[in-house]
Amino acid sequence: MRIVRFVWLALLIIIPVSSFAGVLISVNIAPPALPVYEQPPCPGDGYIWTPGYWAYGPEGYYWVPGTWVTPPTVGLLWTPGYWGWGDGVYVWHAGYWGPHVGFYGGVNYGFGYIGTGYEGGYWRDRHFYYNRTVNNVTITNVRIYNKTVINNVTVNRVSYNGGRGGLDARPTREQEMWGHEHHYEATGLQRNHERDAGHNRGFLASENQGRPTVAATSRPGEFHGPRVVPAHDGRSPFSRPEARPIPRPESRGRSDDRPMQREEMHGGRPSQPDYGRGGYRPENNGPHDNGHGHENGGPHGNGNPHANGPQHEGHADHGHDEHR
Repeated sequence: MRIVRFVWLALLIIIPVSSFAGVLISVNIAPPALPVYEQPPCPGDGYIWTPGYWAYGPEGYYWVPGTWVTPPTVGLLWTPGYWGWGDGVYVWHAGYWGPHVGFYGGVNYGFGYIGTGYEGGYWRDRHFYYNRTVNNVTITNVRIYNKTVINNVTVNRVSYNGGRGGLDARPTREQEMWGHEHHYEATGLQRNHERDAGHNRGFLASENQGRPTVAATSRPGEFHGPRVVPAHDGRSPFSRPEARPIPRPESRGRSDDRPMQREEMHGGRPSQPDYGRGGYRPENNGPHDNGHGHENGGPHGNGNPHANGPQHEGHADHGHDEHR
């Protein structure tokens, strides 16, 4: 055991540890509380929010800012990673892309990730529909809807499952089943985002005392400029967009006034996707190239403005408020 620990310590010193690399990362110290921060605006159509988290490196825990990312292919959703207690240590369970949002330790990361499932949006007909009550979406030509999210779990800043002071959450049967689906690992941009954060001393918990000056970014790797968001003091663990008044532009079009289907409410695909009209298929390519050089071609095109369901921003948006 001493030899194993020595080798592991040597590896920590020689190479930066990535929580995406498939390496078992275990620590005997609990991660810090989650910082309080605003969500930066969504940079484009097809981007999915991936919440920030505490990773571990040679000098201890460091913050990896939350950011907007394009998935490896259309139709995939992000299941965040989490720290879980087991065999006397805290073990990192890496996040992944998949058709459903699986178990992520019951951690309330905010912005739709309320501890179970995902209330931030869903895919339909190769387009992502954003729930603007939990997402900071101000751009035009994206599909949006308004659905109030009632958080029935205790709101806190705990960032790990199990152990002393940890969350007491267990995966449901559905989440266990979804955990065995075909998954995609984090994209190259996500891995680089984490690696670069690990090389910046300002992200170390020992340096920032749990309040990083860059808590979230609009795009991976953007740690400077006007679109970075710092952590701040607050009464609640997250400052969510739903706390702000939601503008509802006037329009002659119609909005999506249908109830959310069960799978959509839990971050899945619609129950009856229309494959004949280009619905989600794992083998489809990712979002189309928009000429900005983002990974996977960046956000896909604006799509058909006459498609069924929620209308584009700037068109119909009478919205609807629902309670879970």
